[in-house]
Amino acid sequence: MRRLGFAVKVLGRPGLKEHDSRRWQNNPHLSVSLAYLRDIFEYLRSQRIRMYRISSDLAPYLTHPDMPQFHGQIEECAVELEAVGRLAQEADLRLSFHPSQYVLLNAPDEDLARRSAMDLNAQAEILERMGLGPEAVVVTHVGGVYDGHEAARERFVRRFERLPELTRRRLVLENDDQRFSVADVLWIHRRTGLRLVFDNLHHYNCNPEGMPLREALAACLATWPADVTPKVHFSSPRTEMRVAERKDPATGRKEAVLQPPDWTNHSDYVNPFEFIAFLREAAGLRPFDVMLEAKAKDLALLRLREDLARFAPDLAETIQ
Repeated sequence: MRRLGFAVKVLGRPGLKEHDSRRWQNNPHLSVSLAYLRDIFEYLRSQRIRMYRISSDLAPYLTHPDMPQFHGQIEECAVELEAVGRLAQEADLRLSFHPSQYVLLNAPDEDLARRSAMDLNAQAEILERMGLGPEAVVVTHVGGVYDGHEAARERFVRRFERLPELTRRRLVLENDDQRFSVADVLWIHRRTGLRLVFDNLHHYNCNPEGMPLREALAACLATWPADVTPKVHFSSPRTEMRVAERKDPATGRKEAVLQPPDWTNHSDYVNPFEFIAFLREAAGLRPFDVMLEAKAKDLALLRLREDLARFAPDLAETIQ
């Protein structure tokens, strides 16, 4: 049975918060975020959802270089983290992190790379303190191209090798939609052993090698140990016209203009026919869990379940 999951924000029950979002002046804390997380777990249980991406801001200001008063939150919440981890295990809930776009392990700027490593270390430690198994991972991207494709990949490998063992064990790598394809992350896997997360929409947008989808998916799934269920990301592209703002060069006034869709953007809901075709294409490959990346979050997941029951009941039976 495959799990379906969604990322961070809950839309199906108003009022649920994904992390303590207060400003630093109000002393936000991981303990508050964990209380919010327990409420989210209860909602997930009620909806039979068994996969969830935790907010990367769970521990506010944890690694901020100028705010040492926040640096000890993980140690301060050791007991709470263990308790929340037990709740996740009892619910058979698969958890993950996906750090922000500003976490760039391969940045030429050593200070940025160091701060990025700190964020990865912190999120890996949170999962470890929760006592979660190897399915609980921190998903990252290769980063920027900077001084060249090959140099950027090499720099990622070197920086990865410097990470603590705990972080290396929790980290997984995803293909992206503009710079680093499945072929690129497979190259890094061969150098590091990193597990790979396949993203369908990214593969459609960035596949200069022309690798067929089934081949790319199978290659990524094969990077996971036999006793750990792989995960993939799935989304549909946004197709609507976009409203953008531009400045009229003659008058200097701002005006709204319509722009065609950008195929890298996620849609609100998942196109069920695309998802069904994806699962049909994956038939015969090893089972995997699916993190849905849709702007409607849990509402998109619940709707996709209904659509599968209607349009592909045989596949609906394989989904939890």
